[in-house]
Amino acid sequence: MKAKFKPLVAALGLAAGMTLSAVAYADTIKIAIAGPFTGSVTQYGAMVKEGVDTAVEMINASGGVLGKQLEVVVMDDGCEPKQGPVVANRVVNDGIKYVVGHVCSGATIAATNIYDSEGVLMISPSATAPAVTDGKNYEMIFRTIGRDDQQGPAAAKFIIETIKPQAVAVLHDKQSYGQGIAGAVRDELEKAGVKVVMFEGINAGDSDYSAVITKIRSSGADFVYYGGYHPEMGLLLRQGAEQGLKVKFMGPEGVGNPDINAIAGNAVEGMLLTLPADFTQDPANADIVKAFEEKKRNAGGAFQLTAYSATAAIAEGIKGAGEDDPVKVAKWLRANSVKTPIGELSWDDQGDLKQFRFDVFTWKADGSKEVYK
Repeated sequence: MKAKFKPLVAALGLAAGMTLSAVAYADTIKIAIAGPFTGSVTQYGAMVKEGVDTAVEMINASGGVLGKQLEVVVMDDGCEPKQGPVVANRVVNDGIKYVVGHVCSGATIAATNIYDSEGVLMISPSATAPAVTDGKNYEMIFRTIGRDDQQGPAAAKFIIETIKPQAVAVLHDKQSYGQGIAGAVRDELEKAGVKVVMFEGINAGDSDYSAVITKIRSSGADFVYYGGYHPEMGLLLRQGAEQGLKVKFMGPEGVGNPDINAIAGNAVEGMLLTLPADFTQDPANADIVKAFEEKKRNAGGAFQLTAYSATAAIAEGIKGAGEDDPVKVAKWLRANSVKTPIGELSWDDQGDLKQFRFDVFTWKADGSKEVYK
């Protein structure tokens, strides 16, 4: 276990030490939610907050952790990589020891080194990019979701075995998450001998993708995979339909946002996507699903139950370590498994889940989804 040096405390001396001591003996254990609460993908932050809030409410109602109540602190990174370190430093400066987040992979990658070096335990319920953990030798960084090199092959397997296309166009948003998963899908398709006729990035935030739609049409692709988030996927679907593009689209969990319906309209009907398996159907989770429903929250969204599970893992880790010490909690989590609504979780040496299940869903024009049949 690496020694955790806190330069902030060293710089501020006794006053900072007294402040941190006060935090250590506070009546609550603070958990920060780091994610987008402004910007174009705020609903992902809302999904994570619903999961964390529900877990905290249930844990607190059952007596809390080591006699203390959990307290949620919301931190907004706007899904922007440059804001990841800003939020991470706020967490450190505020003496918060545990983070659920970050939500977007780019912001997560930018923040992790600060958390690890400062001894803050971070569990992301949604950042799927392998670069979050690969080759970093982190001790304080975990996830409660699978990686793109698990999700991408799952999508590719479905495309190869179920769709059986003649030619595939693979698009991405040029960002860590979108380009990473698009690359994983492309590689698996090519290994299987499926013809990938396009691998091209688009600019996130643009309003007109007619040029790329024209390229798709001229490429002869009969299937499109897009790696990225819902605002761009929604526009691709709508503008493709307007230009008479009659191909099926598929994306990762980042496109699974009800806001896509307002962007794409009826063109979203039949969109395919990979998502964490729907654990709301597990009878063992009935009480948890009911707790969500009583607060008018949706347990079946992309990240609610992964966020709930991240919070539960933190609580179980504190109990298992026997004290509110994030370094000891991280060590306990690496050596033990935790029962959560998304299954019994255990982590490898990088803090990645040893197993995770992604399913393929069909998205409907009314905003609902169902497992592909």
